[in-house]
Amino acid sequence: MNQGLIHVYCGDGKGKTTAAIGLAIRAAGSGMRVVLLQFLKGRLVSELESLKLIPGITVIRNDKDFGFYHTMSSQDKMDITAYHNENLRKALDMVEDNSCDLLILDEIMAAYKYQLVDCQVIDNLLQNKKKELELVLTGRDPAPLFLEKADYISEIKKIKHPYDKNITARKGIEL
Repeated sequence: MNQGLIHVYCGDGKGKTTAAIGLAIRAAGSGMRVVLLQFLKGRLVSELESLKLIPGITVIRNDKDFGFYHTMSSQDKMDITAYHNENLRKALDMVEDNSCDLLILDEIMAAYKYQLVDCQVIDNLLQNKKKELELVLTGRDPAPLFLEKADYISEIKKIKHPYDKNITARKGIEL
């Protein structure tokens, strides 16, 4: 690939991560090396079991579930930030040594908004992205820099969701 572009999947609807994973599968199927870095997610989910079966896709994520931001203690916030920064360094090392063609930063928008990641490192990545790197950013409420740098912006809007009726996440559908 000659020119890598920046994709933003944002909005309050279900499907941002799913869209990014769909792109990861397509990219891996064409021989690209994919790194999916998940922020704020530590709970086991079924989609990751499928990704383990696909050569060329590396998943980096927390090994602990910290829950939602508003329920985290100050210590949890410090701990998750340390995890995020360590995981980000691993992913960026793979970009630097040319073992990553597509980098997905899943839920980066919330981690960035709540400063649960080194925002300067993210800013630097966006400002100085390697020409060949395809980059995907997902989450709600993208920062202005994310929108400015994006080549694709897809907003996924919630019209209706089972959670509104107190129906919790279901295995194989949301988990």
